[in-house]
Amino acid sequence: MSNNSYYVDPDITVAETLPSSFYRDTEVFEKLKSIFLNSYHFIGDINLVPLPGFAYPFTLLDSYLTEPLVLVRNDNDEINCFSNVCSHRGNIVVNNPGKNRVLQCMYHGRMFDLNGKFKRMPEFNEVQNFPRPCDNLHQFKVESLGPFLFCGLNTDISFKSVINEINSKVSFLPLDEFVFSSSLSKDYLVNCHWALYCDNYLEGFHIPFVHPELNQVLDYGKYEVLIKNKMTIQVGYANDGEESFQLPADHPDFGKQIAAYYFWIFPNIMFNFYPWGLSINVVKPISVNKTKVSFLTYIYNEEKFEGNAALIDKVEREDEFVVEGVTRGMQSSFYNKGRFSATREKGVHYFHQLLSDFIN
Repeated sequence: MSNNSYYVDPDITVAETLPSSFYRDTEVFEKLKSIFLNSYHFIGDINLVPLPGFAYPFTLLDSYLTEPLVLVRNDNDEINCFSNVCSHRGNIVVNNPGKNRVLQCMYHGRMFDLNGKFKRMPEFNEVQNFPRPCDNLHQFKVESLGPFLFCGLNTDISFKSVINEINSKVSFLPLDEFVFSSSLSKDYLVNCHWALYCDNYLEGFHIPFVHPELNQVLDYGKYEVLIKNKMTIQVGYANDGEESFQLPADHPDFGKQIAAYYFWIFPNIMFNFYPWGLSINVVKPISVNKTKVSFLTYIYNEEKFEGNAALIDKVEREDEFVVEGVTRGMQSSFYNKGRFSATREKGVHYFHQLLSDFIN
C-alpha cells in the first residue's frame, strides 16, 4: 500500500482515520520503531537508584526495541542513563541492581567510571588510537518531573515543554510524597496493535457506552481534550458529590470540579492524576497484534484511594474488550477507513496525524 493511503487531513471535519491496513502491516509496525528511538521514555522514579554508586539495569521495550540501558547515580548525586552494552565486544555490563564503585564488564574486564567514561582495560597497551570517545558508554538524556525520570533516545527534541504542560495543571501536588505501590501495579497483555490501545485512550467519547461506573463519576458533557505539542491533556470533570481536586486559588482551573487530569505523551506514555495520586500507563509494543500495558500506581492519599483499585482494573478490562474487538474488526475485507467526531475525537485525530506525518 502506498504511503498516500496513510494521509490524514489536518482538518478534522473532512479527515478520515488511518486505514485498517495500518494496524495489520508488519512492515509498518517495524518502521514505527524509529518513532520510539526518537522519543522520550518513562524509566521509573529516583528510588531505583537511591544513593550515589547505585546502578539499575533494565531493558527498554523488551521484545520491540529490546534496548539494554542502565540508570546510574554518580558520586555527585547526579542521575544518568547509559547504554548497558560494553564498548569492547557487546556484553551486558551491569546485570543486577545495586551499589558499585565502578561499572565493570565481567567478560574481559573492561571498566567504566560512574559517569560512563572508559577507565581501563587489560591487555590493551599495544592498541593504537585507544581509547576513543566511542569506547565510553553511550549516554542518553535524562529529564525529570519531580521524582519521575524520563530517558530520551537519539533525540534533539526538548522534553521541557512536556514537563511545563504537566506542571501547569499539577504543580500544586507534592509529587515527592507519592509512594509507589508494587501490590497495586500490574501488567496487562492485550491482543491489539499498540496504536489501537492509544486510539482508545485518546478520547472520552466511549465512556458512556463502555464504562458505566466511570460515567457515574465523570460529567461527560464537560469533558475536555486539549491538544499540545506531541501530547494531549484530557480533563475529566466530577459529577456532583464525587471526589475532586482541591485546587489553589492561583490555579487556572480554580473553582472547577476536576476529577482527573489525563496526560498522553507521544507515543506511548500516559500519566493519570487523581485526588488520590497517580496511575502511570506505559504502552509496550510486542507484535502487530499484541501489546503489554504496564500500570504503575503511586498513592498520595490512601483514604481517597479506597475503592479505586477495583474501578481501575474494571475500566482497563472494559477497554481491553473494546480494543480487542476493534482488532478483530480491522481484519475485515469490507472496512477500510472511518471518520472522526469533530467534537469528541480530536485527540485520536491528532495522534493519527503524527503517525501519518512520520510514515509519509
